[in-house]
Amino acid sequence: MTHLNPSDLLSARFALPSRPKAVAQLLVELARPEVDLQRIDQYVSTDPALTLRLLQAANASYFKLSGQVHGVSEALAILRLGQVQAMVASTTSLASAQAGHGLNLADFWSCSFDCAKVARALARLLQLNAQAAFTCGLIHAVGEVAMRTSMEQTVALDAKIKPLAFRRWRAERHAFGFCYTEVSAWLVRQWHLPKLVHDTLLHAHAPFERRAEGAEPLAGVVHLAIWRARCRHAGLSENAMTVTFPAEVAEVLGLDIDAVLQQDPIDWSLQVPGQSLL
Repeated sequence: MTHLNPSDLLSARFALPSRPKAVAQLLVELARPEVDLQRIDQYVSTDPALTLRLLQAANASYFKLSGQVHGVSEALAILRLGQVQAMVASTTSLASAQAGHGLNLADFWSCSFDCAKVARALARLLQLNAQAAFTCGLIHAVGEVAMRTSMEQTVALDAKIKPLAFRRWRAERHAFGFCYTEVSAWLVRQWHLPKLVHDTLLHAHAPFERRAEGAEPLAGVVHLAIWRARCRHAGLSENAMTVTFPAEVAEVLGLDIDAVLQQDPIDWSLQVPGQSLL
């Protein structure tokens, strides 16, 4: 088993690439005489890297709201438009497969966005923090990119199980003693994001293993959202989804497979007429 060295794994050299389309859309919108903040919110919310940068900035000690800003709309209410524009302009948009170290970035972005939307829908259904749920869903796999940047063993594991397979977390924990959602949580702590986001991601792989210690319900929501998004990405049949469904997690939340599958990962309210966000 590989022993984790956080100073190596979470080094400053790690840079999460942004979606080129999101960056282009934002640059066009930010150049308009009158900027539409709702569109800025929509475009940023499709991209894990830009979302993280905005949340890092909004949770900085300067604003005295460290650990309190859970979502993009909250961050945009705090940051100046010039700050947002500078962040977008300085973003390095890497679109090549090499940037993901063997991970198809288009699939990574699509799966992350689907997961975010399902997590938000489930959180609303359960009256939990929907903004935090969306953020956790969107950035849940950032740790996978970080691991692939620093650990050759992570890429080698692809021969046994695909990077975006639902049970990838189990294979990584068996091989390394930790998995990508846990690394995402460690990154969140390093970037001073809210404790709720950290705790959710830290336990998202196995949300209710330690119920006596007080499990975070949002971790269960994100776990189910990861399952839904990755089943959709893999094109699993109804029977295959039934076999892989995390029924024990759903039961704790008072949900079943039908309730989860009814959460459509396409949220039409976020669409701009004549355009696709992805």
